[in-house]
Amino acid sequence: MDCQIAIIGAGAVGLAIAAELSKYYQDIVCIEKHVHFGNGASSRNSEVIHAGIYYPHNSLKAKLCVEGNSLIYDWCQKYNVPHQKLGKLIIATSTNELEHLHDIYQQGKRNGLDKLELISQEKIKEIEPNIYAIEAINSTTTGIIDSHQFMQSLENFGYNNSVTYSYNSEIIAIEKIPNGYELTLRSDNETFTITAEIVINAAGLYADKISEMLQINTTENNYSLYFARGHYFRLSGKYHNYVKKLIYPVPVRNWTGIGIHITKDLNGYLKLGPDVEYLTKNIEDYSFNYNKINEFYEAAKRYIPTLSIEDLTPDQTGIRAKLQRQGEPFRDFIIKEESSLNLPNFINLIGIESPGLTSSLAIARYVKKIIEGL
Repeated sequence: MDCQIAIIGAGAVGLAIAAELSKYYQDIVCIEKHVHFGNGASSRNSEVIHAGIYYPHNSLKAKLCVEGNSLIYDWCQKYNVPHQKLGKLIIATSTNELEHLHDIYQQGKRNGLDKLELISQEKIKEIEPNIYAIEAINSTTTGIIDSHQFMQSLENFGYNNSVTYSYNSEIIAIEKIPNGYELTLRSDNETFTITAEIVINAAGLYADKISEMLQINTTENNYSLYFARGHYFRLSGKYHNYVKKLIYPVPVRNWTGIGIHITKDLNGYLKLGPDVEYLTKNIEDYSFNYNKINEFYEAAKRYIPTLSIEDLTPDQTGIRAKLQRQGEPFRDFIIKEESSLNLPNFINLIGIESPGLTSSLAIARYVKKIIEGL
């Protein structure tokens, strides 16, 4: 075999897996179709370090987010990745939101977040005098991160441990061969092949398409992905450092998203988003629908009383690859070795959307345990 392990995808998760496995295994190749790491979902998000509050107890999203939260702060300190542990408030602005707020609080407690606290309107005013809310959950372990610097540090770690990164290399075919897999890659209109004992599919937006190359029926196995675009609006400079923490509304109950919220960047500037807009086709359409401005303004005006619509300007869009169709219930991460489909040593990671960035180092450890059990 040309290599022991081939990892498809150099987003945050693929890079984290390469870094973790490089401590224990030799001959690792990380394959990425773009010319640089993190050109997909990993570069178009809120850059939030999540606590793991919302996700159902014992789900992979809950367990790996809680574990990943601790791991990512440790990593940032060790490798000088810019970050801030700001904390966040999940706020209720009306009495009809209180029951759901309390349910979320209990969910966070079940997920092991002992430091969560419910705080009153008076306490909210002390912490965030510019925000209107009648009650809130205070999460102290939520934060923000420079995701590019984080991914750069993961790549540097891999390089130092002899990981080979094959950029500008698109997978166009995968074939099961004795004792491994043959991958056909295209780079600058030329094709070449490599063989690997173990293949890890961390292809993000296109993880289901990679599976289909091995004749996995993504419909029958519930592996099909659905693209959902999210918009972000930036707030004007007068809102620089307007809040100390991240501010999240009580989310809707159907798990489509967690609501249009305020995030800060590391320089103190604020943005709103994202919304969740399912696309009719799985294409990377990052166009910006400026007509969304009224929806964002109305959502944020509930908790930012001073806001005017002129304070919002278009920022960016991102795309999540979701396992659930619009309106369907919660779907967990899929992280699975596929021997049951007669594909031993092929490990699928599908539907790794939020909280994938936060969970990335924990996902890497989870994959290592799978490989140890092969």
